[in-house]
Amino acid sequence: MIFGFGKGGRDHDDDDDDEEEDELDFILFKGAMNENNPDLSANGRLVQAGLIPAKKLISEALARRADTIRIEPKGKVAAVSYLVDGVPYPAAKMPPKAANAVIQMLKLLAGLDITDKTSKQGGGINAEFDEVEHEVRIDVSPVKTGGERLLVRVQNLKEKLETPSDLGFSDDLQQKIREIGGSKTGLMLAAGMPMSGTTTLTIAMIRGIDPYLYSLASIADMHGRDLPHIQDFKWNEGDDLEATIKRTVRADIDVLFVDPIASAEELKVVLEGAASQAFISEIPARDAADGIARAVALTKDPKLVTAGLRLVISQKLVRLLCRKCRHAYRPNPKLLSKVGLPKETRKLYRAPRFDEEDDEEEDVCDHCGGTGYRGRIGLIEMIELTDDIKKLILAGTDAATLRKKAREAGMQSFQSDGIRLVAEGKTSLEELQRAFRA
Repeated sequence: MIFGFGKGGRDHDDDDDDEEEDELDFILFKGAMNENNPDLSANGRLVQAGLIPAKKLISEALARRADTIRIEPKGKVAAVSYLVDGVPYPAAKMPPKAANAVIQMLKLLAGLDITDKTSKQGGGINAEFDEVEHEVRIDVSPVKTGGERLLVRVQNLKEKLETPSDLGFSDDLQQKIREIGGSKTGLMLAAGMPMSGTTTLTIAMIRGIDPYLYSLASIADMHGRDLPHIQDFKWNEGDDLEATIKRTVRADIDVLFVDPIASAEELKVVLEGAASQAFISEIPARDAADGIARAVALTKDPKLVTAGLRLVISQKLVRLLCRKCRHAYRPNPKLLSKVGLPKETRKLYRAPRFDEEDDEEEDVCDHCGGTGYRGRIGLIEMIELTDDIKKLILAGTDAATLRKKAREAGMQSFQSDGIRLVAEGKTSLEELQRAFRA
């Protein structure tokens, strides 16, 4: 069984499990990222019930290369699942009381309000695991049937994805971002749904602009995340978004990073400000074309959108082939033609075929745990608001037509970027199929 997942729970009286627990090094929590560090002595009962189980839960997940953990109330039990490179694996089931203790303990360590169980809350914990610094981000939300849902995302700080190169931006996309940032005008948006890495995408966009040539600043709430060489521009008490943006203009900020667009009013303020300053932000949308359509729907002013919006990008995350166990093969010429690869392509790669009935430990790659993949990279699409695209927007064209016209104009699409990554041996055709089905 790959990773030992899928057992639906564990027998903690089993000798093998006891031996594994003895060998497992627990994560070390080192304080809340919001610096609202808790008084553990004042919450002794919670600490006794929840601290070790919380450490064990996260440590076991990290030992299995998971970067995301979910606890979901399911009637008389709470289901725990891990995400490894974006793929979910069932991990265990917990009694509701035990799950609640873990959730409240992590809220306490993240500096959140453990007395509030009816509101969404988010925060983070500085931590260390296997002698490497990590950030543990906590998001909790109430469930209608009672209890709270927990989402834990853990970031190895040695493996941060923050730059265009980290995310695999193409040379053309990097050049376009530098060009728009250098113009010191216009809005660049990252479009994506929750948990799709959209915030990471926006950070890569601003990191793609040279901070030594241009003045870069952020007025976004980064939840303790540090952006190197980018000024953290403070809000004045009582100022709204428009007043704060005007202050950044007076301070000669060339490119401004702002919070995700949440309302029509915010988008209008940013688009109007884009005449004298460049902006980077994000908007919830399925893809780049949908992001443009949503911007028009929010403002109800296509002229304002076409005047201020310069570029929209979106991404799908796909798994990277394991460099230690990927298999090379000679592709069929008909396959090359079908997927759009050059007919001169002599070699592609895929994950090794894994026999579920073969439990021989030596047959499982120790680098990827037998999945054939390790890590993820983004498929990036972009739509630049050229004169032709602007005409379509002003004419009321829908997202599907915008998407089609952008491809016809040769703009980078999910499909074209995916084929690039396949040709480079970074991912497989099978992984592209999985990502597009999701």
